[in-house]
Amino acid sequence: MNIFELLKEDLHAAKNQDPAATSLFEVALVYSGVHALWSHRLAHAMWQKPHLRGPARLISQATKALTGVSIHPGATIGRRLFIDHGTGIVVGETAEVGDDVLMYQGVTLGGRALSKTKRHPTIGNHVMLGSGAKVLGPVIVGEHSAIGANAVVVRDVPPRSVAVGLPAISRSKDPGATVDPREDFIDPALLT
Repeated sequence: MNIFELLKEDLHAAKNQDPAATSLFEVALVYSGVHALWSHRLAHAMWQKPHLRGPARLISQATKALTGVSIHPGATIGRRLFIDHGTGIVVGETAEVGDDVLMYQGVTLGGRALSKTKRHPTIGNHVMLGSGAKVLGPVIVGEHSAIGANAVVVRDVPPRSVAVGLPAISRSKDPGATVDPREDFIDPALLT
């Protein structure tokens, strides 16, 4: 896929997921989440070349100042990410975001360690991250899952689950299915 097809795909993702969007032109002109994503795509390509890492960080910082979205150039972002109302988004260096992800304002994909290892989350395909959600550390959020508004996720979220609360508790989206409640961490009474 060439860069123009990718950028067009980003526009369509935003228009298809936001009922307030009236046209692709409007999305291209005023959607800060789309602008931040496009800027990240450029900065990430530069980040792959060690001699361009400084300029990549400068692009990232300028984008943060203009859009309120802070995506480290080292983060890996999949196709068709839609950042709705981008303000307050933070995505760390080793974060990985899959395809067809919906991210609302105030989401943090952050670290919990200072070591130079994989210290940020991996978000699967078709995941929704609610307003103010914090996903911290090298956790994995499985495909087709949803993280509720203001949830704090510090443990893996199985595929097809909903995680809510502080700390977040995961429940299956599928009727009759069970999700490991991690009794060592969560009071089973909270799961009823």
